[in-house]
Amino acid sequence: MAPIERITLFKIPNEADRLRLLEQYKVLAKTATKDGKPYILSAAVGQSFDDPRNKGFTVSVKTTFASMEDMKYYDAECEAHKALKAVAAPIKEDVLTTYFESVL
Repeated sequence: MAPIERITLFKIPNEADRLRLLEQYKVLAKTATKDGKPYILSAAVGQSFDDPRNKGFTVSVKTTFASMEDMKYYDAECEAHKALKAVAAPIKEDVLTTYFESVL
């Protein structure tokens, strides 16, 4: 079974709010645990480059999980992710998430 790759895009118009979200992702990277151990295989986050193809999405995130079970834990139970969602909820205009198993 291949790892689960997850892409999340945020549309956050205010620069200061984008920076707050980026800082919260740094906290998440240090504190997200399952059964007392880190479980996110890798994470990358940054402000999207200004390009018409991004359709106004301003923050891009890629996370990798060992399994679908780990990603579901992230969505439903992870305290670090809950804290991140609390920061993102009032500042985002929109969010888009997709995930897949790579064929490469």
